[in-house]
Amino acid sequence: MSDRYIAAIEIGSSKIRGGVGLADAAGHLDVVAVEEEKLTGRVRYGCIQNVDVSNTIFRICERLEGYPRVEPRKIKGIYVSLGGRSMVSELVDVSTHFSSEMEITGQIIEELKEKAAKQVPDGYDVAEVVPVKFSVDNKSVSNPVGSYGTNVSASMLVIVCATSVKRMIRRVVNERLGYEICGYVTRPTAEAALVLSEEEKRLGCMLVDFGAETTTVAIYKDGAPVYVATLPMGSRNISLDLVALNHTEERAEEIKKVSGNAMPLEGQRRQGADGIDYTEVNNYIHARAAEIVSNILAQIEYAGLKPQSLPKGIVIVGAGGRLRGFSELLEQHSKLRVRQGSPSNMVRISDGAIHAAENTDIIAVLAGAAQMPPKECFEQPASAESENDAPGNRGDYDEMYGDGDSEPTKGRDNGKDDDFTPESTPKRISIFQRMRDRLAGAFGGEGETFDDDNE
Repeated sequence: MSDRYIAAIEIGSSKIRGGVGLADAAGHLDVVAVEEEKLTGRVRYGCIQNVDVSNTIFRICERLEGYPRVEPRKIKGIYVSLGGRSMVSELVDVSTHFSSEMEITGQIIEELKEKAAKQVPDGYDVAEVVPVKFSVDNKSVSNPVGSYGTNVSASMLVIVCATSVKRMIRRVVNERLGYEICGYVTRPTAEAALVLSEEEKRLGCMLVDFGAETTTVAIYKDGAPVYVATLPMGSRNISLDLVALNHTEERAEEIKKVSGNAMPLEGQRRQGADGIDYTEVNNYIHARAAEIVSNILAQIEYAGLKPQSLPKGIVIVGAGGRLRGFSELLEQHSKLRVRQGSPSNMVRISDGAIHAAENTDIIAVLAGAAQMPPKECFEQPASAESENDAPGNRGDYDEMYGDGDSEPTKGRDNGKDDDFTPESTPKRISIFQRMRDRLAGAFGGEGETFDDDNE
């Protein structure tokens, strides 16, 4: 199979990023282009609230199409990342028994994954099912395919998100823009594949994605993820605290990025030339950052582990993690080694203007898409004339949709999720609900709820 171009979108609470990569037959990725636009209010805690984000995605895709290595190709389908406040996980045990000894095949493993996915409670869609460990005839094996036995058991990590997340993505990407959704990429596991070494995943570590409104934690042990959860708080909480010092949110964000420090020096007062008391500012930053750190570290206990179980420490990604002093504060509280994550050498970045560490999220989504079954994201127009005359041309997008209140056009897919979600699932009280209750209790009292349709 020849090289193929991949287009992907990462929808965050404070920005949307798009990227184009070139993947070879082995799945190796060359990042060709990255574009970004800031957002305010239209995406909350990782879930789209207003379909007007279609305008932003359209502009990003239009600019991506204009890159020299992409032109004259036109985007017809995109891979979309999944994340956000509703993303949680559960370890599920499944097994299958045969009447006589037989060879364990990849198809049998896929059937076990589907069986695990059917245990998802109402209101959730499956994002990903990741095998954690296997046993054949009660003997532990790392890879059962090719083994012989009469009984296969597996522990699977089932990662889910609220049904509203995919529903709103379909409304925007497929129905309003007419792009095919080529696949969904689970951001936490995609980022882990990009920035964690095999040794870190095998011996035990925690990946922390410190975003604007959410902080996602993924814990790896024995080479596989054993726990994923998302906290409904991020670096924007720090900025909002600084608003109390009579700053606009925009100015508070600037102060935090330029002069903020989560580890201020005790006993020293610092008055800026601009009249701002940075001692007071950093006291606010330290207090909120310490609260976020405490809740990050609490996830180790919720996963049934201890800090000693994670000898390779903590790897942090996301814009919030670049706050001065935050890594040191996390290291101080956890007693674990903390490092900043960046894409591995397995990914090549052609454009020198693309800063790898600052674009880890979209690079991870592209890299994850490169490992999925190939789908065409681009088409080459037969001619400029036929393209301009074609009905529904995206160049007429603003005329078609105006202020965003027009009826959407029919999308390209059948409206179904390409995941494991069964048509109906029995109601049950699971660790998913307990996780939601625990997080709601931890962050309650400030008016936030976990109503999936109001994220």
